[in-house]
Amino acid sequence: MNAGGFSKSLWIAGLLTSTAMSAAPAWAQDNSGYNDEIVVTAQKREENLQDVPLSITAIGAEKLDQLEVSDFDDYARYLPSLSYQTAGPGASVVYFRGIASGETINHSGQLPSVGTYLDEAPITTIQGALDLHVYDVARIEALAGPQGTLYGASSQAGTVRIITNKPDTSGFYGEVKGEVNWVAHGEMGYVGEGFVNLPISSSAALRVVGWYDKKGGYIDNIPGTRVFPTLSPGGDIPGTNTVTNAALVEDDYNDVTVYGGRAALKLDLDDNWTITPQVMGQIQKTQGYFGYELGLGAYKVQQYNPEYSKDKWYQAALTIEGKIGSFDVTYAGTYLDRLVTSANDYSDYAYYYDALFGYGAYYVDNNGDPLSNQTFYGRDAFTKQSHELRFNWESGPARLIFGGFYQRQTHNIQQVYVIPGFADAYEVPGWNDTIWLTKQYRVDRDYAVFGDLTVDISPKVSATLGTRIFKYDNTLVGFFGYGAGFSSGTGEAACFAAAVVAGSPCTNLDKQSKDWGFIHKVNLTWRPVDDVMFYATMSRGFRPGGINRRGTLEPFGPDYVDNYEAGWKTSFGPVRFNGAIYQLDWTDMQFSYLGANGLTEIQNAGNARVRGIEAELAGRWGGLTASVSGSYNDAKLASPYCRISGTADCSIPAGNVELAPKGARLPITPEFKGNAQLRYEFPIAGGDGKAYFQAAAVYQTSVLFDLRTAARAAFGKQDGYGTVDFSTGGELAGFSLDLYVRNAFDVVGGTFRTAQCGVGTCGGTLYSYPVQPRTIGVKIGRKF
Repeated sequence: MNAGGFSKSLWIAGLLTSTAMSAAPAWAQDNSGYNDEIVVTAQKREENLQDVPLSITAIGAEKLDQLEVSDFDDYARYLPSLSYQTAGPGASVVYFRGIASGETINHSGQLPSVGTYLDEAPITTIQGALDLHVYDVARIEALAGPQGTLYGASSQAGTVRIITNKPDTSGFYGEVKGEVNWVAHGEMGYVGEGFVNLPISSSAALRVVGWYDKKGGYIDNIPGTRVFPTLSPGGDIPGTNTVTNAALVEDDYNDVTVYGGRAALKLDLDDNWTITPQVMGQIQKTQGYFGYELGLGAYKVQQYNPEYSKDKWYQAALTIEGKIGSFDVTYAGTYLDRLVTSANDYSDYAYYYDALFGYGAYYVDNNGDPLSNQTFYGRDAFTKQSHELRFNWESGPARLIFGGFYQRQTHNIQQVYVIPGFADAYEVPGWNDTIWLTKQYRVDRDYAVFGDLTVDISPKVSATLGTRIFKYDNTLVGFFGYGAGFSSGTGEAACFAAAVVAGSPCTNLDKQSKDWGFIHKVNLTWRPVDDVMFYATMSRGFRPGGINRRGTLEPFGPDYVDNYEAGWKTSFGPVRFNGAIYQLDWTDMQFSYLGANGLTEIQNAGNARVRGIEAELAGRWGGLTASVSGSYNDAKLASPYCRISGTADCSIPAGNVELAPKGARLPITPEFKGNAQLRYEFPIAGGDGKAYFQAAAVYQTSVLFDLRTAARAAFGKQDGYGTVDFSTGGELAGFSLDLYVRNAFDVVGGTFRTAQCGVGTCGGTLYSYPVQPRTIGVKIGRKF
């Protein structure tokens, strides 16, 4: 089944009749009717979703179970305004509403434009958000549009919040679950999950959660050979060298293992004050590659070096809630430590740059014989601490939130590019067989004060004013490049100081980027009758500027998104119908790409604008629930993108050239993305249990890659596609049994395309990252 299996016109017709983007519906468990009380904390206070004048999708605990959500890829499918690109588990970049430039996924790039929160804490590290296993989660809130006044720098285009279930003093209970699944074209996987809630006293409780998830592989590393000309330093060609991957040939070699846990303690000190410390950690191990090579067929690659990764992290968090006079007070402090180690095949780079372009003439061993292979090893260590103190106050028609925020995050960068057997005289000093070393230390500091005031002008009209005053101070210091024996002008030869970063031979980069400013939000809300609300919002989001890891390039500046939005939220008996239309103006958009010699460059690429509509219609009639939702985005460059940034006329100055024209469609985000869900529940065993049948479908239109015209043509277009899921099961006497089929028609859809080096050089070998093939699973659970 492919895009033709779904009618785009039907999806858009459904969207136009359900023009709303809002929360996924939560249904009363007694099967008696529609439950309107979906409580969210998007505005940092508890509110009924239908009372919040924001564009929010909230997928509750019951819905997460129904949709078989266990990780980011699973829930991202059901958020119409969200798009993403990925290079495998733990390496995804998230976008909202078409604010996407298709930037390179790199170990040191610009900050994400979408913030991800775990409860009160940001978990978006410099490289991206944590890919945590989703279990025992109360809900996932997706806030589309700039959320900068309350959530800060990395919420320029939106925010995703994962809200966990908290310890409960009401009683002892828990759950265990087991799952076995089979992936088409691949292997078997299995999952074990469980939690227990332990009341310690009437004022204290402990909640402990654990999981183990083994995901079966489905990418095959098939036999391949490459013939390298054995160029000697003198330029003659005495012969050829044939490289084979025979030792690494393996079916289904992209395995993933994820295991971790969470423990939270709730302490009620008195009627007003509560302390909740929480510790969470996870280890994610991968083997192999998660894309397939275009031209070889789906799920097949030819890789010539071992590939693996290990993403290990823990987070300690403390939340204190209480009252001081008429103010509700919340302190949220966290510390996050993350270490990602990886080995990556770089044989394409070796083949295209070294063999076809002749750079390999200089890559020799100690005997002067030419070499023809490359790989690289990464070690990225992150820390992140954040502290927020805020106050909520309400009196009569006025509600006020204000507070302060501080964040410090570090990234210790180590990327080692290795040619096995490389001549000692050409190595980076202290690093065996290393032709190139990146050893740098990055620190991003953020400071802010914020406020949000809402006043009820009349019983039906409210106005909100919000602002955030921010300051950022980012530094990058260390070494990048070759050893002095290999290059006379770069790397070690360009050093100007002794080593600052441990393990580097010296220092050739030491730069800083800092600035301050403020952003705003203005909102007007009208409730003409009960269960009907209209709102209009003007808001701004920002992202700090930063430093290119290539010290010869200038730092890049901040970029901003201005949002003009009008929306409505309505409930009519068993039906909920919400919607929003908007325009986003993106100024000085940050764009990163693989530049000279395959090194990442980041610059401000001009301006863009997005016009769109988001929509959702949902209802329940007895045991039948149904919903349809979708998002349409017309995202285009509002000015040409020139090689020399900051210029509107690409013909000047000398050497400038147009890389993408005004009006070019932005990459990554499909013009339309939608989903539909249908579920029927009915009683069994005389009403003591319940059973269900469910179908869910997701569809998106075509996607382009890269912003630049030439690179876009080389990558090609990912056609639109749709997937369908089916499930059935039931609950009785505390036991549950579920059977599901995900991607039932085994669609080969793609989320991202890439090349190992600049597409103009490595364009002969492109990779597509597919959605997971058809997966059939059986789950059994026991509540106690």
